[in-house]
Amino acid sequence: MAVSVSILAVVTSLHLIAFVLAVGAERRRSTGKVVPDQYDESTFCVYDTDVSTAYGLTAFGLLLISHAVVNGVTRCLCFARPLLFSLLPTLLFLFSWIVFLGAEACLLAGSARNAYHTKYRGSFGVNKYSCATLRKGVFAAAAAITLISMLASILYYWAHNRADTGGWHKHRNEGLDLTSTTSPQQKIDEFEKV
Repeated sequence: MAVSVSILAVVTSLHLIAFVLAVGAERRRSTGKVVPDQYDESTFCVYDTDVSTAYGLTAFGLLLISHAVVNGVTRCLCFARPLLFSLLPTLLFLFSWIVFLGAEACLLAGSARNAYHTKYRGSFGVNKYSCATLRKGVFAAAAAITLISMLASILYYWAHNRADTGGWHKHRNEGLDLTSTTSPQQKIDEFEKV
């Protein structure tokens, strides 16, 4: 089985788009500020844009699709050769899944935490209230792990194809023929024709 350039292009492009979205989510994290209520003495949090949640969830989906493509093409090592011949693909398979789950966890946790908005915080006389926001670096870690996941998926796909036999092959011109087309023809005399 040969390495397909179209599969590599799809997997690489989906990972790179997920990387760009994760970086965009890190840059556009929602921030909040404490604002006094105009009707009473309480304060509340006002948040700006919530676009990084959408970026993070979109990157989550693209990474999921990319990993599904790689595992669908390689069939998740279900029909692989014996363990001795597929040790490297098995190790890369496990590594790609671990890195994939780490990236997905960072993207999902970052999106969920970024979507959380604090409602009312308290009375006006108390100082140092803050609004709950996402820590800096969660989406950046997801972006870095996404690149590692891309590398692991490509290496796993390459190693799986190198170790794959391609299934059953027809062997021709090997062994003994039971019927031969090159056997010598008997001479038929004119008298035997009658």
